Amino acid sequence: MSNSRLMHVAEVMHTRQGTRYPQVFAATSTPMSELIKVRDELRAFAAERDWDQFHSPKNLASALAVEAAELLEPFQWLTEEQSRNLTEKQLAAVKSELADVQIYLIRLADKLEVDLLQAVRDKIVRNAEKYPVNKFKGSARKYSET
Repeated sequence: MSNSRLMHVAEVMHTRQGTRYPQVFAATSTPMSELIKVRDELRAFAAERDWDQFHSPKNLASALAVEAAELLEPFQWLTEEQSRNLTEKQLAAVKSELADVQIYLIRLADKLEVDLLQAVRDKIVRNAEKYPVNKFKGSARKYSET
């Protein structure tokens, strides 16, 4: 979906539902320079170690799933309230796992030539279409449960 199409859809949704999507999508013209820098650093890191041979999309997706599962560990056995008020040690563990998830996500997107930011923008639009504010505000139900 082109940026102009995204902006149009976002504007329509904003008009219909009073959402803030136009502000979210106003950033579509800015460069992804920071994400590109990190991607390039990860490419170099893997190349220096000759790890690219192991970084197939399947292997990266598997590693991503493992790291996402490891993200649950610091939260295991915490109450909802405790999960909102982590200790410094718990937060450090969460940050480390979030970084691992992001690293594998960026590497996977790189291998598949997926523009992550555009994919996220596209998904926000699709989710807004599936979950209109007037039907889902304050609800945890899935769109297929309506």
